[in-house]
Amino acid sequence: MSLPTRTLGALTVSAQGLGCMGMSQSYGAGDDTESIATIHRALDLGVTLLDTANVYGAGVNEELVGRAIKDRRDEVVLATKFGVVRTDGVQGARGDAAYVTQCCDESLARLGVDHIDLYYQHRVDHSVPIEETWGALAELVEAGKIRYAGISEAGAATIRAAHAVHPVTALQSEWSLWTRELEAEIVPTCDELGIGVVSFSPLGRGFLTGAITSTAQLGEGDMRATLPRFSEDNLAANLAIVETVQAVAARRGVTAGQVALAWVQAKGEHVVPIPGTKRRTYLEQNVAAATLELAPEDVEELDAVATGVAGARYPEHLQRNVGR
Repeated sequence: MSLPTRTLGALTVSAQGLGCMGMSQSYGAGDDTESIATIHRALDLGVTLLDTANVYGAGVNEELVGRAIKDRRDEVVLATKFGVVRTDGVQGARGDAAYVTQCCDESLARLGVDHIDLYYQHRVDHSVPIEETWGALAELVEAGKIRYAGISEAGAATIRAAHAVHPVTALQSEWSLWTRELEAEIVPTCDELGIGVVSFSPLGRGFLTGAITSTAQLGEGDMRATLPRFSEDNLAANLAIVETVQAVAARRGVTAGQVALAWVQAKGEHVVPIPGTKRRTYLEQNVAAATLELAPEDVEELDAVATGVAGARYPEHLQRNVGR
């Protein structure tokens, strides 16, 4: 089976990708057998873009993805990331040239591959000139270790500076009906420079599906319990967005999650959402949205309700690392 394709810079990928982080961290216990089956099912359905990172499960997620694609490497556009560091539980960023190269070699070993298709700077280290980081990425391209380079959660000026050193193929940032900060300046910058946009958490970490209406539903180890938007008061205030998504879904005869994905897809031909899941059932629902087109009036209604979101995306110490 094949899906429609979209372009991220010069890289062609399926119109929807698969985020693999939750298979190893953040949303409760994982099940490697089901996760690998989910990746295989994604490939069967025509999903080509698989997304992981060196910090997901402290390397475990890359190893999992590597096992899953071992015999199907030629079907995959493989994306991973470097640059997030955690010291005594506090998240920071590192982008010096030696570290970029070290992380790439380590990721190649964990993934069991000889090259990475799309290698992202996960967070920008503002203590290191962007020219140094991107110079190192350019050298990795020349060495054949990576094919394309991307950047995650960066601001417009940083994207421009990186692109001046080596082409930025894709920006990966959170973009959904309740996370729209990048629309004002960052997306137009990407459009101008020919950079694709990869939307992570397009389902609002599950909130936009309507499945989460109370913090009591978040189990032990679920990182959403630490996010301001998922506090009980903010969650209740944000349910108006979900109600509108559900109303549009009812009219179209689809699920709320499928509407949320179609809204992201409608934002441009170079926009690719990567909803994350570790279960085949949810994967199949998500992939079915790859060809769903919303009516203009549906998009307008959704745009209008998704303007006043209660609560920040992250706690303050994590929020400092995004959008700069």
